[in-house]
Formats: sequence, structure tokens, C-alpha cells
Amino acid sequence: MNEPDVILNMLGGPERQPRTLAVVGLSDDPTRPSHSVSAYMQSNGYRIIPVNPSAVQVLGERAYPTLSDLPERPDVVNVFRLPRYIPGIVDEMIELGFENLWVQLGIVNEPAAIKAQQAGICVVMDRCVLIEHHRLFGRSVRVA
Repeated sequence: MNEPDVILNMLGGPERQPRTLAVVGLSDDPTRPSHSVSAYMQSNGYRIIPVNPSAVQVLGERAYPTLSDLPERPDVVNVFRLPRYIPGIVDEMIELGFENLWVQLGIVNEPAAIKAQQAGICVVMDRCVLIEHHRLFGRSVRVA
């Protein structure tokens, strides 16, 4: 599930092409990990699309209530939600044909991961996108 090539591909591959990340659970509170991790990714060239029904705008980007409301297809769905919410996110991703699911460090739902993989979705679970980006690309960690 957390194969190095899958992680590298989700982060932009060997060409280091920044990707579009739909961040489910992105908070507008700068003290929350979802905010600081997303700010780091944004500062390293990634486009962030906040997915949070209670936010209007986060990190200068318009927020959307659900993945179904997004105006474009993200390269990766990055999730900062409790494990019990992952199955619903997977179901929505399957319905929309989204291909890459990244579930942040400390968040695990194995049945949802298996369902996603069986539907053809690449899954990274229980890993921090900031840590993996820094490990792969060696950039200094700048957290807003």
C-alpha cells in the first residue's frame, strides 16, 4: 500500500511536477496540522483545493463542501479526517473516478483502503505528505 513508487507518483514523479491536492478536512485554523501541512505543500508549488463544508476559503483558495462539488479533477485526494469517514470518501472517489487517495499519518481504515484498491485507486495510508515530500525531494521544511 505504501510502496515508494506509489508515493513518488502521487507527489509528482521523478520529474517533480507538482500536483493538485484536494485536501479533505482542510481547516482554516493555522494551528491545525491540515493547515500547516497544506501550507507547506502550497509553498512547494502544489495547488491546494480545500474540501470542507464549514469553510469558505483556506490558504487563499475557495473551499468546496464535498469532492463532488470540485470544479476540476484533483491528482490526489489528501485526507485529514477520522478513520470512520474514510469509507464515505472512498465511495465518493469511486463514483467520481478519482485515482489517488492519500490518508494522513495516524489515520487508518484498512477495509476502506482495500475497497479503494479493488476499485483501482492507488492508496497511501498512515503517512504524512509533508514528511514524504521532504524525504523524497530534500527541501527544507517550511511550515506556515
